[in-house]
Amino acid sequence: MSDNTLGEFGYRQELRRGVNLADLVFYGLIFMVPIAPFAIFGQVFQVSNGMPVLAYAVGLVALLFTAASYAQMVRAYPLSGSVYSYAGRGIGAPFGFITGWAILLDYLLVPGLLYLVASLAMNATVTSIPVWGWLLIFVGANTIINLRGIKLTANFTKLMIIGELIILAIYLAVGIYAISQGKGHLSFKAVFDSSAFSWSVVGAAVSVAVLSFLGFDGIAMLVEESKGGATDVAKAMRWALGLAGLLFIAQVWVAAALVPDAAGLIANGDTAGTAFYDTAQVAGGHWLYQTTSIATAIAWGLADTLVAQVAVSRLLYAMGRDKQLPSFLAKVSPRRAVPTNAILLVAALSIGLVLYMNYGRTDGLTIMSSMINMGAMVAFVILHVTVIWHYVVKKRSGNLWAHLVAPLIGAAILIFVIINAKILAQIVGFVWLGVGVLVLIGLYAVGNKPKFEPHPLEQTSTPAPEGASA
Repeated sequence: MSDNTLGEFGYRQELRRGVNLADLVFYGLIFMVPIAPFAIFGQVFQVSNGMPVLAYAVGLVALLFTAASYAQMVRAYPLSGSVYSYAGRGIGAPFGFITGWAILLDYLLVPGLLYLVASLAMNATVTSIPVWGWLLIFVGANTIINLRGIKLTANFTKLMIIGELIILAIYLAVGIYAISQGKGHLSFKAVFDSSAFSWSVVGAAVSVAVLSFLGFDGIAMLVEESKGGATDVAKAMRWALGLAGLLFIAQVWVAAALVPDAAGLIANGDTAGTAFYDTAQVAGGHWLYQTTSIATAIAWGLADTLVAQVAVSRLLYAMGRDKQLPSFLAKVSPRRAVPTNAILLVAALSIGLVLYMNYGRTDGLTIMSSMINMGAMVAFVILHVTVIWHYVVKKRSGNLWAHLVAPLIGAAILIFVIINAKILAQIVGFVWLGVGVLVLIGLYAVGNKPKFEPHPLEQTSTPAPEGASA
């Protein structure tokens, strides 16, 4: 893809194209964290009534449909800003603003949630350094790496993901051996248990498990920095999501077989947040307990937050470039070709959010998780609607599977999950959307209504039909 492509949308190529297909796949995997279930296994196990494999399998299917819709829209609009840009250009500027506002809830809070989990975990291991001390260490390290350019970020994520995969391989090997020695029982009930199954249970469980998958969509934020442009981004999203889903299913299935007190975990929940590490204790002893817990802290505090900061800064950059957020967020370093101000703002917000949630509330983790999941799922539903509107309504596409049926299935699954999510998540999500609507009304009132530069092809009176996907 040439620099002229951005020119067609009224933009200059400011970000450096230094990311290849493998970099994008690694980026997506590290954003999702191959060992993400380590941290939320107990919660997923409880909400799913002991069927965590089913929760992750349904979540994977739902988000594969979402990845397909991303692939369609990133080809139509290969711009930073992801679903915000797609809805704004595919449907209309107000929809773009509301979608960007919804996904902003996810993206702004994700780094804070990750930093909080990691800082708490490291403080429990090294108590001499307080939570705020670990927070500053993690934020400082990630900000320095991101300010030095996208290539350094890509190289660092490769090292981190190799480390995570090694830890996961050790856990799976020791766990499977322990099961073969009678320390656990590998059961199909982790996939489906007729006595515990209900559709509401599945919906509620997926609404929690989906947290592990969030991040694959961040790949689309790097389309302006991708050497292969939209084509590589679409491929990377499918590969990263599929690989992560298989890894998630494998680890939670083994962990479910090693839970020391399944009935107690379902009844009482994972109040200490150590359910997964307890299975490691059963499988290999205290050394594996410590290894998995420290690996979770490092993965969430360095690797995942590093790429989360990249994604958030690119969304802020895109919205600032379109003057839908303060324009100083669109400032790009001439030397490093990264959105410096956006990166620094994300770092500052993360510090403030973690300090408030850790020292000002006792339910900080629950609230942040609920807000993140709801913001993402609402934005994904709008993404599916955007595909239908852009291709079927506006372009008269004949590819009904890719542009109508698949998006409808994806949206239906997500709406089902939203309906069955916790009441807290629903309230927080819709309150946030309500605030976004008020902000949008305010923008119109002051004469600063959202707008996008039109694509030249959209100015024609009779657009050519698209009978097949790009």
